[in-house]
Amino acid sequence: MAAAVTATRTAAAQLRRIQAVTDAALSSLDLDAMLAELLDRTREVLDADTAAIMLLDPSGTELVATAAAGLEDEVRLGIRVPVGEGFTGRIAATARPMILDHVDPGNVFSPVLLDQHLISMAGVPMLDQDEVIGVLYVGRRRQGTFTGEDVEVLRLVADRASLATRAQLRRLDRAATLALQRSLLPARPAPLPGLDLAARYLPGQQVGVGGDWYDAFRLPSGHTGLVIGDVAGSGLAAAVIMGRIRSALRAYALEDDDPAEVLARLDRKIQLFEPGALATAAYVVIPPAGDVMHLSLAGHLPPVYAGPGAPARPVDTRPDLPLGVFPDAPRRTYTLPFPTGATLLLYTDGLVERRDRVIDDGIAELARTVAGSSALEICNAAVGLAGDQAVSDDIAILAVLRTGSLLG
Repeated sequence: MAAAVTATRTAAAQLRRIQAVTDAALSSLDLDAMLAELLDRTREVLDADTAAIMLLDPSGTELVATAAAGLEDEVRLGIRVPVGEGFTGRIAATARPMILDHVDPGNVFSPVLLDQHLISMAGVPMLDQDEVIGVLYVGRRRQGTFTGEDVEVLRLVADRASLATRAQLRRLDRAATLALQRSLLPARPAPLPGLDLAARYLPGQQVGVGGDWYDAFRLPSGHTGLVIGDVAGSGLAAAVIMGRIRSALRAYALEDDDPAEVLARLDRKIQLFEPGALATAAYVVIPPAGDVMHLSLAGHLPPVYAGPGAPARPVDTRPDLPLGVFPDAPRRTYTLPFPTGATLLLYTDGLVERRDRVIDDGIAELARTVAGSSALEICNAAVGLAGDQAVSDDIAILAVLRTGSLLG
């Protein structure tokens, strides 16, 4: 009888501990406040002196002190722990809980843990769909080993913290990416002499904002540059790389009017300073005099072109290798007519690529839409191809209509 009463009381106590760290009211707090409250409650229910969260950095090689109760110096000092090193690093590397009965320089990496004179610790991985995103851990300054029941409570807290952290980081990532995209990709390109321009950017409904971009600028030489590009990946990381590539292309365009040479320099920059990045681009240069344009393609789909009074068709060129694939890849420039009344449509693959058709059919359908008296009409017609269906990739479009002399 006594044993049954004891078991009932233990279960009730465990239930109260669980409720204390899963209170629905926590969901109304912002991320920082919620993590702080979770850590305070965790420290209380586990009778611990410290509680802290370290999150994996974008490289996936280090844990960064993010939130703490009783270990605020770790956050203030920006403590980082390599994955695989010390107590928290080993938890991140193995994705398994760990209990430490004795704390010394041989089993912890952070000097703050030693300065706090902790004796015992317990920690669990923070997971997002079996992927480690951080570590939650507690510590005591007095004798007393953490138990398996303590670890189960920690697991519960870690699950709650992981869900909130991932959701908040996704929101922040999307907000920052959208802000970056809007700052780099104005809804309407700046006016350029002799050209009617219109552009659109549509984030993908499945992957969200990505690395697609467009650009149009006048160079000191009088030449006009037109660009469309696509950085592999999505989210803030792809958008940041896109911004750096876009700026670098502008810088190289100031030094050379040959599109192939500009893309070759950009490729070298990516190989050296953006290792692992992959991008496609189409770069067009229109001289101030003469009815021609110069085009180079770095793995990008061919633009759609329509001469005055003629049907639109894909430009008959072969793309070179994408940027970031192979060092010193050869690049070519094609010269094509571009008289007054001609139309050029630059786009990224999200506009024409579908799972249920070959991409050539998508380009052919796009060519049939290139008609209208203004770049805005052409752009709107091209966007209409997306329709109401869920587009998996983001889309960038730049429509250009030659209206007169570029010497203005």
